[in-house]
Amino acid sequence: MTVVQVAKSKPSNTASCEDPETHLRPDGQDQYTISEVAEFTGLSAHTLRWYERIGLMPHVDRSHTGQRRFSNRDLDWLAFVGKLRLTGMPVADMVTYAEMVRAGDHTYGERQALLESTRVDVVRRITELQDTLTVLDHKISTYACSRAPERTA
Repeated sequence: MTVVQVAKSKPSNTASCEDPETHLRPDGQDQYTISEVAEFTGLSAHTLRWYERIGLMPHVDRSHTGQRRFSNRDLDWLAFVGKLRLTGMPVADMVTYAEMVRAGDHTYGERQALLESTRVDVVRRITELQDTLTVLDHKISTYACSRAPERTA
């Protein structure tokens, strides 16, 4: 099964790049430069290098000239990391998670626990944001109702 087929078979609630087919090269190669990945993901090249340096990215293959060569799998990982960032997970926890993934299947329980604790925080924040949205909606409707009709000359 190709990377594209795997990406298409994922449920819509999993992280993946917007549409892996748009990134496939006509020759079927699955290698992208850091500038291409920066464009695809919206991350800067500096951020991508930093992710690799701190261990958030797995080792990125290099070309014979030493340039980074990212794969579709790297793109999927970056999309997942982006989702983790949106949850508010601290970078240190994201690095810990990445290390556990690289350590292997025996870390499933620890990974699940970390994701579950992050989920609890996300649900709490969603509740807080919904309460805030209710207050904002009330204020907006109050202002809309209190506007004096405009006078015509």
